[in-house]
Amino acid sequence: MTAPGTPRDGGDAPATTVVAVQRWYGLDDIPADLGRTVVTLGNFDGVHRGHREVLTRVVREAAERGAVPVAVTFEPHPIAVLYPDRAPAAVMSLEQRLDALESVGLGAALVIEFTREFAQQTPEEFVRGTFVDALDACAVVVGKDTRFGVRNSGDVDTLRELGAVHGFEVIALDDIGEGDDQGTRWSSTRLRAELLAGDVWHAAQILGRPHRVTGTVVHGDHRGRELGYPTANLSQDHEGLVPADGVYAGWLVRLDLDPADLDRTLPAAISVGSNPTFDGAQRRVEAYVLDRTDLDLYGERVVVEFVSHLRPTLRFESIDALVEQMAQDVARCREILSAIVPS
Repeated sequence: MTAPGTPRDGGDAPATTVVAVQRWYGLDDIPADLGRTVVTLGNFDGVHRGHREVLTRVVREAAERGAVPVAVTFEPHPIAVLYPDRAPAAVMSLEQRLDALESVGLGAALVIEFTREFAQQTPEEFVRGTFVDALDACAVVVGKDTRFGVRNSGDVDTLRELGAVHGFEVIALDDIGEGDDQGTRWSSTRLRAELLAGDVWHAAQILGRPHRVTGTVVHGDHRGRELGYPTANLSQDHEGLVPADGVYAGWLVRLDLDPADLDRTLPAAISVGSNPTFDGAQRRVEAYVLDRTDLDLYGERVVVEFVSHLRPTLRFESIDALVEQMAQDVARCREILSAIVPS
């Protein structure tokens, strides 16, 4: 069995050099001299291992054709626009998604604002306007279950018909990824369910890395410092789906520091919840960096990575009982994280 939280770099996909991806927030942002492209499309929520297989194929096809590899994605999620009461919780913010797409080696990402008006485009209107006129695609890479256009009326067969008319090849991939040892397919839906259940270990197997929540460190109640375990509290406008309440082992990554700095990625005990022992009302994400009381992180932008779930959030009858449990949690985090090399 793989250690909790690994692999961290996209699973079985070949290693790629991270390059600065062009980010276009609409068709008007696309440069006129772009040249030919190889394109894929999707929501890519989580940019999990299944997504990465598609994206890696896009990068490879583009390299072979001397074209630019491009991912087309939507914001907000189409379901949030068409069926707001059924909208899934987003695993990633848009910027987190674009950062993750950058790690695959794409040349560009096109963000299309999804509106009810946009949703009324026929499959042909969408393909002609986006793939042909705007991106000059020579190939389109999709999964076999891809649907697009008004009422999802377009499928892979539709795309092949349009490709024959407009001069691009369609590469349709089978069910992406073998999934876990139970044969369960990688998907954003399953990823979301694992996180909401607190199973960050299985979420990491889907993602190919630990799940991340990003935010700015703000002042809290300072109880942790009084108890000997000062915590970095994330601001309420943090990005990324917060897992179920509980205590986790993980990492705190200081984004303002150089990647080579030894203080950039630090082992941490992470708490998610409302501090029921103190009758807290606000749900928080806070991280105690193991064995460090000298850090001043206020105002820093940090990432909290969730590696392993230790226990649910509990209400303790006394402060002494809480402190005793915190010591046990820290010892368990130290044991788990000592077997993992952070990226």
